[in-house]
Order: sequence, then structure tokens, then C-alpha cells
Amino acid sequence: MPATATPAPEISLHREEWGELLLLPAAARLVVRWHGFANSRQLRQLLNRGLELYRQHAVRFPGLGWLADTRRFGAMLPADQQWVAADWNARAWAAGIRHLVYVQPETIFGQIALQQYARTTAATSALRISCAGSVAEACRLQ
Repeated sequence: MPATATPAPEISLHREEWGELLLLPAAARLVVRWHGFANSRQLRQLLNRGLELYRQHAVRFPGLGWLADTRRFGAMLPADQQWVAADWNARAWAAGIRHLVYVQPETIFGQIALQQYARTTAATSALRISCAGSVAEACRLQ
């Protein structure tokens, strides 16, 4: 009988109804896991808190990666896409994030939102964006 892989332990850093921030110490990843649709205030709050926590933990985990578990992510308003591309991406780069990996959303709305974000980021930023089919695959991509 084949051995089953035990998932790496997750450390909860921050939790809201619409998403949470986790640390995967064994993989050196900060994870933003979306639980569904987040309005503009919620989306910006969670991403901003994630950057604060990234800066704190990057000291302890050199090469810390950013992983977005967007399987349950919903639609993103155009104004939020613009904010992420113009504001958040620049601050993520300044914090040391060079590669963002996201897990493929399950809904068409999430897929469209992340595809548009990836295209905009590729055209306007040095930040690399990759898509993975699972959290385990995303950890291997960084």
C-alpha cells in the first residue's frame, strides 16, 4: 500500500470570513487563502495585511514565497484589478516578492479575474505570475 503524503503544517497568521493568511514553514511560503468573494475593502485589507506579515516573516525565512490559494476566489472589480496592478504589486516588489504563484480558481469568475490580473501584471511589472493546479504544485513552482 503506497504511503500517503501528509500535508505540511500550516500556521494561521490572520483569519477573516472572506480569507485567511497562513505560513507554511516547511515550504517557506506565505499563503493567502480566499474563501469566496471579497468586496473592495476586504480584498485590499487582506492583501495589505499579507504584505505586513510577509515582511515580518521574510526575516526568518529568506526566500519566502507568496502563494495565493484562489480556488474559491470570486470576481474582482476592475477598480480592484487596477489597484492591485498599480499599487499592491509595487509594494509587493519592494517587500521582496519576485514571483507570485496562484492556484487555479474553481469558478469562471475567479478564473477571468486572475487571468486579467496576470496579463496586466506581465505588461506592467517585473513581478512573475504563475498558475498551478494545487497548493503542492504551487509550492514547487517558486
